[in-house]
Amino acid sequence: QVQLVESGGGLVQAGGSLRLSCAASGRTFSTYAMGWFRQAPGKERAFVASLRRTGTFYVDSAKGRFTISRDNAKNLVYLQMNNLKPEDTAVYYCAAALGQSNFNYWGQGTQVTVSS
Repeated sequence: QVQLVESGGGLVQAGGSLRLSCAASGRTFSTYAMGWFRQAPGKERAFVASLRRTGTFYVDSAKGRFTISRDNAKNLVYLQMNNLKPEDTAVYYCAAALGQSNFNYWGQGTQVTVSS
């Protein structure tokens, strides 16, 4: 089992950047696929980006602006977000999955607010 704690959220102006971090517990971190999801007010939680053995994946709206990466030595996963837009405002969640399974481990979320 893995526990996840996000950090790095905040308030930023449109066009700015933020880097979210997710710290994972456990000695088998490298075996987990990792992902980022977000939930905007009044909307369902939605996929943003993921790192799996099969590759790196992004929602279309994040391509070219967001980068997901991981540091297995430090049990960390990052989401670098550039050129942020007001529509990126949401609570961002880190997630983990074993192998090719669905993401079923979740952090508590970190708020990202982008002002226009």
